[in-house]
Amino acid sequence: MSEQPSGAEQWRRMLESMLGPDAAAEAMRALESSGMDLSRLESMPGMPSDPSQFAAAMAQMRQVLSADDDGGSSDWKVAHDVARQVAHLGGDPAVSAAQAESARRALQAADLWLDVATDLPPSGGPQQAVSRAEWVERTLPVWRQVADPVGVSVAQALATTMGTDGPGLPEGLDPAAAGLLGGVDMGAMVRKLGRLSFAMQVGQGAGTLAREVFGATDTGLPLLTDPAVLLVPANLDAFAEDLDVPTDEVWHFLAVREAAHARLFTHVPWLRSQLLSAVEQYARGIEIDLRQLEDAVRDIDPTDMEQLRSALAGGIFSPERTESQERALSRLETILALIEGWVEEVTAAAVAPHLPHAVPLREMLRRRRAAGGPAEDTFRTLVGLELRPRRARDAALLWAAVTRELGAAERDELWSHPDVFPTAEDLDDPGTYLSRRESSRAEGADVDEALTMMLEGNLGYSEGAREHDAARAADSAAAESAGSPEQAGPEDDEDPERG
Repeated sequence: MSEQPSGAEQWRRMLESMLGPDAAAEAMRALESSGMDLSRLESMPGMPSDPSQFAAAMAQMRQVLSADDDGGSSDWKVAHDVARQVAHLGGDPAVSAAQAESARRALQAADLWLDVATDLPPSGGPQQAVSRAEWVERTLPVWRQVADPVGVSVAQALATTMGTDGPGLPEGLDPAAAGLLGGVDMGAMVRKLGRLSFAMQVGQGAGTLAREVFGATDTGLPLLTDPAVLLVPANLDAFAEDLDVPTDEVWHFLAVREAAHARLFTHVPWLRSQLLSAVEQYARGIEIDLRQLEDAVRDIDPTDMEQLRSALAGGIFSPERTESQERALSRLETILALIEGWVEEVTAAAVAPHLPHAVPLREMLRRRRAAGGPAEDTFRTLVGLELRPRRARDAALLWAAVTRELGAAERDELWSHPDVFPTAEDLDDPGTYLSRRESSRAEGADVDEALTMMLEGNLGYSEGAREHDAARAADSAAAESAGSPEQAGPEDDEDPERG
């Protein structure tokens, strides 16, 4: 029976596997000459007791740090893999030919029905049925755009909390351990791990969403970079199983909602930029609760990705919001609510002549939106942002009143520019929106009339002044002409009777 090697021998073997025999021998001599006892490493916070585990962890960290990190791309490659794995949980069947045909028919009918309910034309993009994993592929770039600013803040806060804010080793770590770390910059490593852990959390949230969404617009955010209309057949069928409504009706109803969203995002040029800029403004102002983060990571091994992910998922954002964040959040909630309210109202008008169960389906979607789900909880924890449009009912009432009083054409004209778009104050009292809008327009007309009168008065005065000036110029010209040699005046020639 072979004898278990001593602690020093284990570390020597580990160093040889990492650095080679000569460099390992030199490292051992340096450690011994410093008076360091290798057995002390086992009691260091976050240090694995087994040298082979430590070697594996360091090798993993070098691989992470040496990965191509063009703007965090390596982090999001991992997030992409996580999202796909989560989307596959419970199965992710490929889209069958029958499902693809059902989606095509439903989306074609949706465009025909919507042509009667709105003046906004079809999106013009491809109409596709996709699997859950394909949904991840299509939407993850926008999730990255939304979440990246928060990931940077999380990474920096994590490095500060763990005492690795600057380059080199963390505070309190024996400098003799530097030889074992092989020159790893612990600050860079922790920041990298923080960004990676956060990206993986976003990937997990996106993968969870992929198992719940009906298309690309369920969150209210424009998750596609190019115009398209998507349906996820596996999720549509799963939703229809629990309803006492024919599956075909469910497909048509949800197809109309998806196509209505697509028309908005395609033909309202300012909408996408307004939404994403509000999210980015909110995210960039996020502050990390360092005390709460310190409690979360106090007893974890920072090289253990699972422990780090769990710690970051526990809620680390400061509950206090800046004034800029409050403005961004108010603008975001208002736009999301008005999008959802418009889609709800237009969908109801489009499907009413065709689907017998349109009203219960509308109410079912409202309850589903109000209840939320695990994916929304994930993103609320990660970004501190509520994706559900809480004021969608108020927005639906507003759009219904506008449609009733002014018609669909003038209702849709309100999307033409942010300056004429309803505001959060309008959602406070949607029943009086039209009367207040009319009063505002009347006041604006009065101002325009006053300005017109002022301008016309100024023009009239200027014309009179010009006529007067012209008359004076004519008199002056006549006087000059009288004083010429051919027509001398009394001022030019002497009177002969004068002595």
